[in-house]
Amino acid sequence: MLLKFTKMHGLGNDFVVLDLISQRFKLRARHVRKLADRRRGIGCDQVLVVEPPRNPDADFRYRIYNADGSEVEQCGNGARCFAKFVRDHKLTTRTRLVVETNTGILHLKTRRDRQVEVDMGAPELEPAAIPYAAAQRADQYILSVADTELVIAVVSMGNPHAVTVVTDTSTAPVAELGPLIEHHPDFPQQVNAGFMQIVSPRSIKLRVHERGVGETQACGSGACAAVVAGRQQGLLEERVQVDLPGGALQITWAGEGHPVIMTGPATTVFEGTVRL
Repeated sequence: MLLKFTKMHGLGNDFVVLDLISQRFKLRARHVRKLADRRRGIGCDQVLVVEPPRNPDADFRYRIYNADGSEVEQCGNGARCFAKFVRDHKLTTRTRLVVETNTGILHLKTRRDRQVEVDMGAPELEPAAIPYAAAQRADQYILSVADTELVIAVVSMGNPHAVTVVTDTSTAPVAELGPLIEHHPDFPQQVNAGFMQIVSPRSIKLRVHERGVGETQACGSGACAAVVAGRQQGLLEERVQVDLPGGALQITWAGEGHPVIMTGPATTVFEGTVRL
């Protein structure tokens, strides 16, 4: 079958977006792997799918698949691209959207400056709900990885994140430690690994190894998790600029019980059709 697609990116974190409202297609893991293959397919970090909502209070259903074919709960950069996609393709004219995901509801707002604001909801900090194998909640934990004891913070933004503070992201061992953290047995559903450098109370640098993908140019949920971790440790203020390899995001978090707000761009690269 010939399937229409759109290639998009959020700060270099790239996506193939499929409208499965106007098109009828049963997407399977093998199709995702084919689409994501950078040599034999289109190439992307994740495949994003637009579907009709099951929740009557939502405008759309938003589904996310990693390059390895696994379906995941959340993708902040993808959410911004989702908001741009449904407006560009005239699936809606609304600037404010309620979007259903596998872990709850997202609220998306397209601003006049074309930046997209995403209400990511309140972070989850209880280990059992992340999930993370810890007896009780703490702001920091010790994780034994490759004969090294890492100090990590663990946060769920609808998907699990382990965040460690490093002196310099440019020399952080992301390629070596990222996969080991991702597959650590203390994370039964695996985890995204963030490496955060504190520049000032209002600015951080961040690199993220995403589960099922590897290091990406940007990770929106990872940026949110890093700011939450830094705030919990008393290192950051309420509004923080997060500089990722692909560009900058603005993250705002008023504290526990409040939602994390992420603001940043979304870009369309090209459109086409692919046979699956």
